[in-house]
Amino acid sequence: MQRLFMLGIFFLLGISVITAQEALTLEKALQISEIGSPDLQQSLLNLERFQKDLEAQRAALKSRLTLDVTPLNYSNQRRFDTRVSEWYTNESLTSNARFLISQPILPTDGTISLSNEFGWQNSTSDASGTNTQSKRFYNNLYLNLNQPLFTYNRLKLQMKELELSYENANISYAMQRLNLEKNVTQFFYNVFMAQNNLTIAKEELVNTQKSYDIIKNKVDAGLAAKEELYQAELNLSTAKSTLENREVSFENAKDQLKLYLGMDLYQDILVLGNIEANPVQVDLDKAIENGLNSRMELRQREIDIENSQFALIRTKALNEFRGDVNLRLGVTGDNEDLGMIFDSPTSSPSVNLSFSIPLFDWGEKKARIAAQEATIKSQELNLSEEKKQIIIDVRQVYRNLQNQLNQIEIAKQNETNAQLTYEINLERYQNGDLTGMDLNLYQTQLSEKKIALAQALINYKIELLNMKIQTLYDFEKGQPILPAELYLKEQEKSAKK
Repeated sequence: MQRLFMLGIFFLLGISVITAQEALTLEKALQISEIGSPDLQQSLLNLERFQKDLEAQRAALKSRLTLDVTPLNYSNQRRFDTRVSEWYTNESLTSNARFLISQPILPTDGTISLSNEFGWQNSTSDASGTNTQSKRFYNNLYLNLNQPLFTYNRLKLQMKELELSYENANISYAMQRLNLEKNVTQFFYNVFMAQNNLTIAKEELVNTQKSYDIIKNKVDAGLAAKEELYQAELNLSTAKSTLENREVSFENAKDQLKLYLGMDLYQDILVLGNIEANPVQVDLDKAIENGLNSRMELRQREIDIENSQFALIRTKALNEFRGDVNLRLGVTGDNEDLGMIFDSPTSSPSVNLSFSIPLFDWGEKKARIAAQEATIKSQELNLSEEKKQIIIDVRQVYRNLQNQLNQIEIAKQNETNAQLTYEINLERYQNGDLTGMDLNLYQTQLSEKKIALAQALINYKIELLNMKIQTLYDFEKGQPILPAELYLKEQEKSAKK
């Protein structure tokens, strides 16, 4: 298997001219993808969006301070006094400022606010046939409490939904990282296989060229029939065509890898990797247990259920019996002298209690509740089916792993046999006991068995990675993998904030 490990280096040395070529290992490709992958960047931007939404909502729970300033307000209007059924003219010039502190109350979904308005007013009026003028400073100070009654806490529900959305975004980001590793590995080994196939095609061309030279010398010496030379030329032409096709496949595979990694498409690359597969012991029961305990898709299904339950709460609030209470305590004062505004203050308390009482909705609320309850049952069924699917997926990957180990052993033996068969028949060909067409069949068989062995080794590595993704457990290292804990750590950070 050391030969397979050296394929990448052999290919590197076999290229006559290399300009600005970058050698890539799988580890380096994964590092590049974490920075340049468009899919991961999109997932990260989505995570940032939900994070900022949650930060904004938490900031909205703190006291909000506002200042409204009206430096100048002038009006001159003709008005009608209904008390005496008389028209009069009023001219007014005011200047004021209003400072407001508003604080949402998360436990009760209420709002408490403190408001202070200070200003100056100059007003003239000709009501009742006499001109009167008033120039005064005034100040209105109010403390106001608004509290909904007999309804759900909308503020808490909104906050919980944003927290779940952020958690879900963290899960999606962690899953995207796992998916990124899987896709990068697949694209990397696609390039490796194309590169390996190209190397094999080069070896096949060299062998075919040797066979051609042998038969040509024999034909020139009159020791072989001329039709053998024609067959050798055909075999050589076929080998050259195969090499060109493999070169095209190699370049196409490199472009796909560079595109997924987010690399410069004009940057030439060469992959270097070790596909030697060491058997890894995988306990099926442990794999299933770890998958059911760690798979992040299950938490996503639970979040779907929680969101559906929130929707049910909103649905039950349709045409609900609801009350609102508004308490207001205030003190106002005015005077021509600024320093005497509160010499004779006026207390202005107020209480307002109101109710919204639904009478008849023709069954709308009942039907909508039933529809939402069906949605919740559907989400619970999705969670149950997700667990079953995880068990099935883990079992399938486990069976594939066992099968791939068998396929590797078979492929190794086949390659050895094909190599020995080709060498024996090459000697027969050199002795004139075998036709060029028959030798070409053995050469093709050898190339196919080499490719099959490399593919079997890669398939085993891919399935081993798939087992890690399905169970969130690295059986090679014997430890859980970090992406499973990524969103939990983010949640802990957010909770501390």
